[in-house]
Amino acid sequence: TPMNISDLNFVFPAALAQAHATAQAQGLTYAGGVSPDVAWDLVSTGQAVLVDVRTAEERKFVGHVPASLHVPWATGTSLTRNPRFVRELEAKLAPHGGKNAIALLLCRSGKRSVLAAEAAAAAGFQHVFNVLEGFEGEIDAQQQRGHTDGWRLKGLPWVQD
Repeated sequence: TPMNISDLNFVFPAALAQAHATAQAQGLTYAGGVSPDVAWDLVSTGQAVLVDVRTAEERKFVGHVPASLHVPWATGTSLTRNPRFVRELEAKLAPHGGKNAIALLLCRSGKRSVLAAEAAAAAGFQHVFNVLEGFEGEIDAQQQRGHTDGWRLKGLPWVQD
């Protein structure tokens, strides 16, 4: 059964209840966004599942979070939209509660994961959150990522092939 906001404080960690309240106040169509630090805390304590929505190439050459699930929002260097995203997400989250799983979506900078979270919410996923800043963070004045924010800059766990 779908939960309402009054249930959140008893079911969700406080950080997700706060993110959800903020998302509602902002009129977002998905559950909300959390910082990389909060995301790692939730994932490392088993309270949420991390889903990397970047391409296989990005995961291989830039790095990825150990034990994260992978469901690409787009594929290849041209970032062609993955038409099977919602079905693949549901399949990967099935062991974790399916459409009721608490899933945190991670991309490069936190933008593609918003699109993925919106699509997931539209398909009936109840608790899909965006990881703000993404894996590499925003582009800085030198047109480089990884110097201002993001998962890696914060020193959170990641590996590279």
